[in-house]
Amino acid sequence: MAGNKCVVYVEPGKVKVENIEYPRLELKEQHRKCNHGVILRVIATNICGSDQHMVRGRTTAHKGQTLGHEITGEVIEVGRDVEFIKVGDLVSVPFNIACGRCRMCKAGNTHVCLNVNPERPGAAYGYVDMGGWVGGQAEYAMVPYADWNLLKFPDKEQAMEKMKDLTMLSDIFPTGYHGAVSAGVTTGSTVYVAGAGPVGLACAASCQLLGAAVVIVGDMNPERLAQAKSFGCETVDLRKNADLPDMIAQIVGEPVVDAAIDCVGFEARGHGKDAAEAPATVLNDIMAITRVDGRLGIPGLYVTGDPGGIDENAKTGQLGVNLGLGWAKALSFTTGQTPVMRYHRQLMMAILNDKIQIAKAVNATVIPLDKAPQGYKDFDKGVAKKFILDPHGLIK
Repeated sequence: MAGNKCVVYVEPGKVKVENIEYPRLELKEQHRKCNHGVILRVIATNICGSDQHMVRGRTTAHKGQTLGHEITGEVIEVGRDVEFIKVGDLVSVPFNIACGRCRMCKAGNTHVCLNVNPERPGAAYGYVDMGGWVGGQAEYAMVPYADWNLLKFPDKEQAMEKMKDLTMLSDIFPTGYHGAVSAGVTTGSTVYVAGAGPVGLACAASCQLLGAAVVIVGDMNPERLAQAKSFGCETVDLRKNADLPDMIAQIVGEPVVDAAIDCVGFEARGHGKDAAEAPATVLNDIMAITRVDGRLGIPGLYVTGDPGGIDENAKTGQLGVNLGLGWAKALSFTTGQTPVMRYHRQLMMAILNDKIQIAKAVNATVIPLDKAPQGYKDFDKGVAKKFILDPHGLIK
């Protein structure tokens, strides 16, 4: 069989597309067979902000780390133990790998599966410390526990027509939605979303889908704020030296919201035009502007190993969070990876029945796999786009 082009990490600020081994139904790093898996021809695979953390050198990723955890594809080979997924099926792949058998999976907590990563709970494709599973920014990919993990699209022709939307089911749409649900967003809520990157925009669109009355998006990037405005969000420009509660009050009439979501993570910056990195900023912001007894969704990524951290504490994930304020206000926090399987089927139905245009909200932009290095550079500059890689030229 031919090789397999895949995006790999080279050094801080640099990725390249190179040939790697064609996938097999096994995971060499863990010395395990995957007869329960399938091989996919990748139809769409996206560049994620979490990938950018690695590419910026802000994790312990090694040279040659394969990249890509947002995968949609067509099944071209099935393992001996696969019963229900068939060759030819078009499927969405949750970014978190789960066995379907352990205590966590049976409780619906597929983001912290106990069996797919020998180092700690939870695993993902193409990510540092996530079990050694090969990345999916590639022509072909292997997916284990296929009957459990894969979401089959009911109509292939319809799915191909809506591929720019459906590819968001692998990560950012469920992640944004999980952030909103975790924060208690419901009919009539006032909501603050920190960050207007793809996850923040997906979260804002999810808040609207859930019935929020006002969705406010905060960022320092004018292009991304304009993208949030394009589908009906209010915005606050954090380059200004005004207090965030005051800016919130100008929009909703009081300096607090019902719910707030952190879609930035550990590379957060302070406020003001020339603000430096201050990784606890967003966490402290959302505690300050959420009403008492409110809930905070924190899908933004935080790590335990950051070589580029601003100080020794930040390098190990210890941040200056004002927990006393959170305690005094009786706030609830939800952190961690998103359990994609908890949401992806209903979000698929929302897409297929035209209840949301998630690709439009995040400005989905299709590029060839070979253009991935330029896509990473543009994304790092802050363009208001979600890059979809099209390895085989099949997306309309």
